[in-house]
Amino acid sequence: MHEVGCTTWGLLDHSLTNALEVIAARTNTIEILADATHDLLDNQDLLSSHTFTLSVHSPTTDINIASVREPIRESSLDLLAEICRRSAEIDARIVIVHPGFTPWLELKDRSYTALLESLESLSLIQDEYGIPLALENMGSWEVCHFRDTSLLPELRDAGLSFCLDIGHAHLNGALMDFLSAGRPDHLHLHDNSGVSDDHLAFGKGSIDLLTILPMLPSESLWILEMPHIEWYDESVEYLDSLNLQR
Repeated sequence: MHEVGCTTWGLLDHSLTNALEVIAARTNTIEILADATHDLLDNQDLLSSHTFTLSVHSPTTDINIASVREPIRESSLDLLAEICRRSAEIDARIVIVHPGFTPWLELKDRSYTALLESLESLSLIQDEYGIPLALENMGSWEVCHFRDTSLLPELRDAGLSFCLDIGHAHLNGALMDFLSAGRPDHLHLHDNSGVSDDHLAFGKGSIDLLTILPMLPSESLWILEMPHIEWYDESVEYLDSLNLQR
């Protein structure tokens, strides 16, 4: 097995410096959740020199690139531009972005149109800072966009990348559809029972990992995205027990 990365999400009760130290004892591939205590914009002097393979998950709070309120959408894009600037400064390989949501189902079409407009802006941000931007497929909340493969052609047309979250796809019964639609550029890995977005350790849910894992592209970063560092450790042990080759 090649190295699998770990998110800082499970260590938000630590400073970003300490979180990186804890994870570095396990893996050199790290995804920074640039939110809460790990907001890159609040840690401007960190990571000026490092040997990590980094990805950055853009903020998940106070942001909605599919907002029907134009000031909110524009502010969200401005924030993402700043995150991309910082991510480029620390030599991150890719930035992960949530596709946004509609606060009211009655406005979902308008919200989706706003999302498509934001894709064009994200393409310009990507070009300006020279760092790939990947949209992540969402879970089963009805207000969320990008729950099936229909947005993938729009991403490719805009020159954007795709982050496959296997747990989210499993919740929507769309995991095989996503894997059949094309190779993802980045991977978020976790398990669930098909009912709620629990981000469980491998082997604790109902995803057929023995079938799915060999189908995932080895050139993408594999990030175990779980809310507890202990679940990362359990998942690495589970992967070792499968004896898969990547």
